[in-house]
Amino acid sequence: MSSDLAQVTIVIPTLGRPSLTALLDSLSACPGPSVAEIVVVDDRVGGGPLIAGAVGDAPVRLLRSGGRGPAAARNLGWRSARTDWIAFLDDDVVASPDWAGRLADDLVGLTPDVGGSQGRVLVPMRLGRRPTDWERSTAGLSTARWITADMVYRRSVLQRVGGFDERFPRAYREDADLALRVLRSGARLVPGDRSIVHPVRPVDRWVSLRTQAGNADDVLMAKLHGRGWRQAAGAPRGRRARHFAVTASLLGALAALSVRRRRLVAVATAAYLAGTAELAAARISPGPRDSREVTTMLTTSAMIPPLAVWHTLRGLVRHRGVQAWRPLPDAVLFDRDGTLIVDVPYNGDPDLVTPVPGARSALDRLRSAGLALGVVTNQSGIARGLLSEEDVRAVNDRVERLLGPFDNWQVCPHDLEAGCTCRKPAPGMVRRACAELGVQPARTVLVGDIGSDLEAAESAGAAGILVPTGATLADEVSTARVRVDDLAGAAEAILGGAW
Repeated sequence: MSSDLAQVTIVIPTLGRPSLTALLDSLSACPGPSVAEIVVVDDRVGGGPLIAGAVGDAPVRLLRSGGRGPAAARNLGWRSARTDWIAFLDDDVVASPDWAGRLADDLVGLTPDVGGSQGRVLVPMRLGRRPTDWERSTAGLSTARWITADMVYRRSVLQRVGGFDERFPRAYREDADLALRVLRSGARLVPGDRSIVHPVRPVDRWVSLRTQAGNADDVLMAKLHGRGWRQAAGAPRGRRARHFAVTASLLGALAALSVRRRRLVAVATAAYLAGTAELAAARISPGPRDSREVTTMLTTSAMIPPLAVWHTLRGLVRHRGVQAWRPLPDAVLFDRDGTLIVDVPYNGDPDLVTPVPGARSALDRLRSAGLALGVVTNQSGIARGLLSEEDVRAVNDRVERLLGPFDNWQVCPHDLEAGCTCRKPAPGMVRRACAELGVQPARTVLVGDIGSDLEAAESAGAAGILVPTGATLADEVSTARVRVDDLAGAAEAILGGAW
């Protein structure tokens, strides 16, 4: 594997389309350096068979995001990677033959203030006729800014801004939102010289109606980035005002009809038909003008304005009072005794390890979201001669067999009198775990059952979540910023952004 791309992971969200195979085949055929790995994230609710194995020298790893949308799928993919750069590709593109080599050239010499590089998107058009409305829409990708059809980001920048905002439920605007937040963080985004081909997918005649759902996402963009977000993101001006006027005319005609005001019915209907005709003409004029295209444009143009208004209003209701994206943390650390397993004082016997109720399912939820998990545990029994280090390792091994693997273990063997910097409430173990996991304390949560756990988190700059037990003091419960009843509640708080 060439070192040129050894710090690059490719992340590809997919719905299992056949085009995924074409993309992987094109990557396999690229000469030049190989990336560290390719992470394919299956975002189908039920999952299903997908390609596995390797693409050239790069292993292919499959993850499943459970139908939570492309933003969540990409987040799962990049959080699971450990390389410096994350290359996002869509599953309906094809890499140019020199893509890998040009990617390496694009990344060489980038200064630390550059947070991302965008590839060129080529959209082939059919020769011999004018493009259809859908083909023109797809062709717009060739001039769009920062689209994840081919976009590479520094992993550290993604960590800084929290990755993609998962409140964008479809492949629309989530990439522009991320780019604006990256730029606001002080990083630069630059164009690259590599290219991918984005074929025009076959669609049915009603695709333009389904795309109106994006109006709700436009509302979210305005809420998050202000009224000037289109100019900042390089997005074309929409037709919202015209759609509202046409829809108001339609509603006015229906209202006048209900009270038998014929003149008002005629005026409002004429306004609605004029608006519909203007939209249809704007869509028909540059197109092929065959009977199928013209019929489709006339029919959908009559329906687009009210649909656009409906989705806009839906977005206004759904996103009222919306706050800045509160992303998932990069890592979650756990106290061991009393939090993950029933506390048996100075236990060195693996057979006595009993997980607390719901521990495995809560941990698996966090793992499935791509979070790194670790354990930070005080084991003063070693210093007191009640346990050996081998005893503690045997218990920890048993914990992993019962609860699944952890990405990091930190054990303090000292007693209180040692004055070490690792024993909780000191922050040493938390800081060391973060350093070894490659995450910032500010993007880390520590879950524990007593006040010293939360103090260690606070001292290290991490967030703390308290899961009280019989050993938790009343004042520790009352002063905890985030308190939940059990590990299931802790997982819910973390995944819901309440950490």
